[in-house]
Amino acid sequence: MSTPPLVDARGLRCPVPVVRVARVARDLAPGAVVVLLADDVAARSDVPAWARMRGHAVDLEDEDGWTRYTVRVGGGSAARST
Repeated sequence: MSTPPLVDARGLRCPVPVVRVARVARDLAPGAVVVLLADDVAARSDVPAWARMRGHAVDLEDEDGWTRYTVRVGGGSAARST
């Protein structure tokens, strides 16, 4: 199994994290995963909103001062936070 693409947007502010993950996700097949790392507080609402609009699923996992967003392309509209 291959490692999913990783978009490290820590230190970048809105709208850059969403723009960068969207750029990677558009080239992926349905069911593929892309991981976004971001520390911008706006991303906590922007990334799930973008995912819903595009029909992707996203899981949020808080790390030490930043959040890991695991986006499943074409995976539905659920957003889960841990």
